[in-house]
Amino acid sequence: MQGTVDGFSYGLVTPVVAYLMACLGGALGLRCTTRSMLVTHSWRVGWLALGSATIGSGIWTMHFVAMMGFTVEQTPIHYDKAITFASLGVAIVMVGIGVFIVGYRGATGVALFTGGTITGLGIASMHYLGMAGMRLNGVLEYNTATVAVSVGIAVVAATAALWAAGQIRGFLWSVGASLIMGLAVSGMHYTGMAALSVHLHPSTGAPGGDSPAVLLAPLMIGPLTFLCLAGVIVLFDPLMVMGKPDWTPVERKPGVPAHPEAAHIGRRPLSRSGQRAGHRGSRTPQNR
Repeated sequence: MQGTVDGFSYGLVTPVVAYLMACLGGALGLRCTTRSMLVTHSWRVGWLALGSATIGSGIWTMHFVAMMGFTVEQTPIHYDKAITFASLGVAIVMVGIGVFIVGYRGATGVALFTGGTITGLGIASMHYLGMAGMRLNGVLEYNTATVAVSVGIAVVAATAALWAAGQIRGFLWSVGASLIMGLAVSGMHYTGMAALSVHLHPSTGAPGGDSPAVLLAPLMIGPLTFLCLAGVIVLFDPLMVMGKPDWTPVERKPGVPAHPEAAHIGRRPLSRSGQRAGHRGSRTPQNR
């Protein structure tokens, strides 16, 4: 027996909130990735790791916010916590691999293609692993062609997002890129859901149990808290918020500072005569 599937049981509330969560994670992650290209190698790892975690958490949160509106009329839905959190780990790790490739190799050519493909496959893996964590009185079945389309959307979206992260531009650039990324990730999710059908097992009992929103809300406390903390880091780093559109990533040699401003740190100001302050040059006849 086919189950009656409803992916919008709360109307437009869950799709809109899910989209905003994807945009939030994307915006924070893209700014962190961009920031990593403006610092020395010792700090780059930290910014890339933060960017990977925020993008992965944003995508995961988007998925399960959307799943709050998913119901099957004839059966209650439960979620396996281990698999649910495993999908979060998969998202962060695979997004991290793609982000680190682009962060160290640049958002061009083979590096961009490889990083975008891995990141896109990570997004798709998170989605379908999260779906595998659902427990209901039936079997999930997918249309192969539609699944392939959803994976393609994820790869294209991830590649575009990583390319945008590699453009050292201002905050508004990243906001626009994150809005596009959120739209693509949401599109991937609902395309994947369109591939789903539920084949129910025979049952004589009436459906019951808590709603998906009641079950999923407690699971999202941790990732949501992390996204808020990442947002605080962004707000307290003016360079990461405003960016420096005139900066471009360059190959730095040992001893050369990462930032143009850093080149003047530690230097003593020149006096009007062209000598450094505090430096005693040769005396002129007038000073003898």
